[in-house]
Parts: sequence; C-alpha cells; structure tokens
Amino acid sequence: MTTIEIQDVGIGDEPGAALPRVSAVAGPHRPGILAVETEQAPVLASLVAGGRMRPGHGRVLVDGHDDTGALRQAVALVDTPGVAEPFPVMTLRRIVREELAFAEQRPSRQQVATVLDELGMSTYADTAMQRVPTAVRIRLLVELALLRDGVTALVVTSPERHGGAVEDWFAVVRDVAMRGVTVVLVTSKAAAATAEHLLATIPVPPADLPAEGSPEPTGPDDATSPDGGTNSLQTAPVENRS
Repeated sequence: MTTIEIQDVGIGDEPGAALPRVSAVAGPHRPGILAVETEQAPVLASLVAGGRMRPGHGRVLVDGHDDTGALRQAVALVDTPGVAEPFPVMTLRRIVREELAFAEQRPSRQQVATVLDELGMSTYADTAMQRVPTAVRIRLLVELALLRDGVTALVVTSPERHGGAVEDWFAVVRDVAMRGVTVVLVTSKAAAATAEHLLATIPVPPADLPAEGSPEPTGPDDATSPDGGTNSLQTAPVENRS
C-alpha cells in the first residue's frame, strides 16, 4: 500500500505563482484533495503529485521517503490535460485497446469486449469519449490505469471540467479508495468543498480503527482491501513473442 504526503508544494512565488502552495495526505481508504484554480495549476499540481515534476517549494513523500523514482513508479496520472487524457473523438473501444497494449495486456477484440463488459460499459463501446457521462469517463480511465504493473496510486485531474454532479464522479474515487488504492484528487476549490464532505462516506476498515484508549490517527494508515491487495480487472497478459 502507498501513502503520499504533499508537503507545502508550489511553483513560483506569490502573487501570481504558477502553482500556489498546497498540501495533502493520501493513503489507502483516505483520498487526498488538492484544491487549485486557473487553467495551468491543476496540471502542475498533478505532475508534482505524480513525481513527474519537482516543485519549486516543498516536497512530496512516498511512504515517508523523498524518492521521485518510487513515486513515479507507484502513481498513474488519470485524465491530466495535455499529458494523460484521451482524444475526445476516440471511442471507448479504441481507448481500451490502446490502454491494454500500454499495460502489456493482450489488446484482442475479445479482451476489449471483456473489459467493457466487466465495467458495465458495453453500450458505450462505440461512443466517443467526449459524449459519455463524466462518471463513466473517470471510471474507465481509472480502471485502465490500474492495469499497469506496479501502479498502486492515482492522481485524478480536474474531473469537474467535464461537467456532471460532483457526487457522481466522486463515487468513482470513493469506490477505488475502498479497494485500498491511494488517490490524490486535483480539483477546483468549489468541487473540492463538496468532495471534502463526501470523504465521510468512505468507511474506515476495522483494522484501521484505533483501539480503545489509543490516540486517533493523524494521517493515512496502511490498509489493504479485503483480499489483501488492490482489486483490478482481470486481463490476459501479452504472449511472449521473443
């Protein structure tokens, strides 16, 4: 399990910093929320949180260590504009095929159909990404990112930009967090206010509850999903052709 601590990170100096200083802690069953505004700041915050860019101020720790390599390996960026977002006109079928190949899974027609069926998205198979509900978009991209080897954490960027109720797309964050996946949500201040209230809907596993008389935890705990690890789609590996 992965814990990410974003400690007073920023890029540039106030006023008008490209990324005003922000902090958050994210761990299994405990999503972290970064509330940022302007067009550029969400992308910068996501790159920093995912270990793709070093901040001008502060630092990002993964499991208590300042290790950019480990952070990059553990974290997948999800729907980050200009970095990790699908072309709007691509169909879900094509997106799944490309992501399976990227994750070194067999991108066969049958496997693509299986993934979409398991996610309950078969009816959207030939629909362009720009025309599906935000919750469907985020669910698909999150699940595909979790197919990649070594990914135990996600940075989800600005889902609110696609419209829809915060409650709908936050349900995806909630469900993934309940499986023990660490999620950093980068979103607008308005959406963040709603998301903060919705954090209370994520139940704390019994193993995370403090014993009677012990102090309350101050940060995310290392917890596992019921089966001892993160749950992801079951896909067939690419055949070894060497």
